[in-house]
Amino acid sequence: MADPAPNKSSETLAAIITSLEDDKAEDIVQIDLRGRSDMADYMVIASGRSTRQVSAISEKMSEKLKSELGVFTKMEGKETGDWVLIDAGDVIVHVFRPEVREFYQLEKMWLPSQAAAQTR
Repeated sequence: MADPAPNKSSETLAAIITSLEDDKAEDIVQIDLRGRSDMADYMVIASGRSTRQVSAISEKMSEKLKSELGVFTKMEGKETGDWVLIDAGDVIVHVFRPEVREFYQLEKMWLPSQAAAQTR
């Protein structure tokens, strides 16, 4: 019998991407971590234009995942809104203000090259 986890993580990933797009997040990058890390199957990085938008994007995503998929998330950083980490189990999401994203440069850490990213 096939392991249902990949389907669940793919479904969660799709819901996250849709939520980010609906809430006008910018520079959305998804990184496939399968076989590279035990912490998650995917990482998604996106930007919001302001601290208010970063917090709103994160809060709405968390609510959608809970109501639509029954996925409970853990969040860090929402109070300040410079960056928010959302742990959705098999998918980790980072939402940054652009300046903060540039400072941390997570894409450079996790992508072997920019060609490997799927940007929307």
